[in-house]
Amino acid sequence: MRTVVPTVGGVPLTATDELVSEHELRQRACTELLRQAAQQVGMLAADDPPPAAGVISEAAQQAIERYLEGAIDVPEPAEHDCRRHYAAHAARYAHGERVQLRHVLFAVTPGVDVSALRRRAEACLIDLRAPLPQDAVRLAPARVDGEAGEAPEGGTDRFAQVARSLSNCPSGAQGGHLGWLARDDCAPEFASEVFGRTEVGVLPRLVHSRFGLHVVEVLARVPGTIAEFESVRPAVAQSLRQQAFATGLRQLLQLLAGRTDLEGVDLDRATTPLVQ
Repeated sequence: MRTVVPTVGGVPLTATDELVSEHELRQRACTELLRQAAQQVGMLAADDPPPAAGVISEAAQQAIERYLEGAIDVPEPAEHDCRRHYAAHAARYAHGERVQLRHVLFAVTPGVDVSALRRRAEACLIDLRAPLPQDAVRLAPARVDGEAGEAPEGGTDRFAQVARSLSNCPSGAQGGHLGWLARDDCAPEFASEVFGRTEVGVLPRLVHSRFGLHVVEVLARVPGTIAEFESVRPAVAQSLRQQAFATGLRQLLQLLAGRTDLEGVDLDRATTPLVQ
């Protein structure tokens, strides 16, 4: 249990008895760094109220947006950069790509011990990727016509058993099956780890999303049709702008953190800060 109330520049990030996940704590710290920076440059009143339960004032939200517009330079992507990005990631812009998935979700909820949760998820991943005994029955190939993947003929479906006993998702009752999904059916951070790839089977890494940590098995893929560059150039350019903004935001937060007193919060792991 946390014994010290974490603070940024002397402003508490939680109430004395409030428990939040490490991810939420870092989110609050990043937002507070930006709120105080907006105050320091005169974009936000010095008497703006501190956040309550992580919620900042509407004036602070608007001030942070203005501050970021001036503090982060997002250049317009050059044509050759767009083409290079497209050539390296063409599968991301495929139309009609679908994957058949099942997963085990370790949900991140307020007050959960994230370190312990990660250890459980990693242990689950290692277990499900371990080779089966030679006499075990393996899953038959999944169908690609929209039906659910086939169950093993005899023997035990280890992934389904684990999903039923450990998953925090309602799909656990169905052995973790999510069915056939398109990219737009998933949270963007989840989709980026699953779509535009060729992997089949239990993925060799935990998939992070706003819901928690996922052990994911890809049962089958339908690759979709690769779009011509000209038809997706606006999407490619927007992707590069988002990357440039994310890089600029990380650098800005590192600079602000370096000149602000932080207590009880570690921003070294805030590699992809999101400002809410």
